[in-house]
Amino acid sequence: MTEANLTDVATLRQRARQNVENGAVTEGYDADREEIIRLLNGSLATELVCVLRYKRHYFMASGVKAHIAAEEFLEHATQEAEHADKLAERIVQLGGEPEFNPDLLSKNSHAQYVAGNSLKEMVYEDLVAERIAVDSYREIIQYIGDKDPTTRRLFEEILAQEEEHADDMADILESL
Repeated sequence: MTEANLTDVATLRQRARQNVENGAVTEGYDADREEIIRLLNGSLATELVCVLRYKRHYFMASGVKAHIAAEEFLEHATQEAEHADKLAERIVQLGGEPEFNPDLLSKNSHAQYVAGNSLKEMVYEDLVAERIAVDSYREIIQYIGDKDPTTRRLFEEILAQEEEHADDMADILESL
């Protein structure tokens, strides 16, 4: 049986003491850190814009079938806020600064903020935004590949929930 081609312990210990101020970003980090932080900040903006849109829809939902949609809007707003927190946390781990400037959020967001007037329009716009997030995050996951497994896993977790959100919105839209 052959030994795995891994770095010896003495070298790992010695490397860990170099550039200690970089925290989690070690010599073995293969991704373009600035590009990953840019992608994370664009995704953070997307999630925050989605929180705001879902919150508006939650408060503005009216009509016979509004109760079910409003519950989904609120649940999705909460989950999108959790995604934003995880993205911001990862940005900081990589030595970046999460961008929360309201003036830049809609500019940097992948999805648009479309208010929607009727319940059907609200659900439709939320479905469109979820589909944008699904495609965008899938591309980011492919771009990251094996270069940053932690960030890739984060996006994979968020993607799975965005796919659920899209499915929920499609079901509600069909019932309207």
